[in-house]
Amino acid sequence: MIKLHNIMQAHQRLKPYVRRAPLVYSEALSALTGAKVWLKLECRQPTGSFKIRGALNKLMSLDSEALARGVVTASAGNHGLGVAYAATALGLTNVTVFVPQTAPAAKIAKLERFPITLRLAGQTYDEAHQAAEAYVQETEATYIPAYDDPIVIAGAGTCGFEIISDLPDTDAIIVPIGGGGLVSGIGVAVKRMSPGCQIYGVQPTASPAAKLSFEQNLPLETYDHQPTIADGLAGGFGAIPFYIARTLIDDIFLSTEAELRQTVFTLVEQEQLVVEASGAIAIAPLLAAAHPFQGKTVVCVLTGANIDTALLADILSGPNGS
Repeated sequence: MIKLHNIMQAHQRLKPYVRRAPLVYSEALSALTGAKVWLKLECRQPTGSFKIRGALNKLMSLDSEALARGVVTASAGNHGLGVAYAATALGLTNVTVFVPQTAPAAKIAKLERFPITLRLAGQTYDEAHQAAEAYVQETEATYIPAYDDPIVIAGAGTCGFEIISDLPDTDAIIVPIGGGGLVSGIGVAVKRMSPGCQIYGVQPTASPAAKLSFEQNLPLETYDHQPTIADGLAGGFGAIPFYIARTLIDDIFLSTEAELRQTVFTLVEQEQLVVEASGAIAIAPLLAAAHPFQGKTVVCVLTGANIDTALLADILSGPNGS
């Protein structure tokens, strides 16, 4: 559905608005894990998340008629911030963002700074998504998908294009998986540019929709997940990402809530990086007692920084993040 040239076009289009997120070598994590660990700091994007890549690419693809009807989206927080940022950068004003009532306070506070209409709906991302779809039916506004869209995926894939451009000898990339837009976009770019590079996904044990989708060979587009601090990864796995990524992902790891807390703690302790659990999860496979990355050059994509401060304080106050 998308090819490398779509991602390269998106890369050129996004340059004025998106930072080339730093790719930094971690001496501390390399010593700790036995791998050569690099960190792709998408948490340093203007909204604190990679989501601006897909949101901008999608909004810039719309014609004036679609924009005139207004745009609407649903989000666990970071995609909504991406749409709000993109709309502001492009001078759009008729923007509505639905987020669940349980969204982290840090994300809601950031959203409230943008000139958008913010609506809290439901307890989960899936419920907020349903509310946004109902709004589209009422108003004919243009819906901006968080991940289940080829243009959004191509925008997210620019992250993978940057990684291989900057570090061609990468052996493996570990990508957090929620709805699947990022991992499928990275997969397309990386497998075309560096076929030998392996792509690994990682998601919470509380919401293994992607792993189950591949096991059952059917995308679980909605998923009744258990509570997780990785709110940005909770819920279903998109149909379009499923059909794109099913031949591109080499394996998917799962992380418990205790392991998620450990990842957040470790990034603060070892690298002084504040990363939300949905992004910090990328280092979780490397912290396992036995992992397949010894001696390999591994890039972990740290997808977002927007962690709730109360949760962060709680994690840091516990022994080793537990």
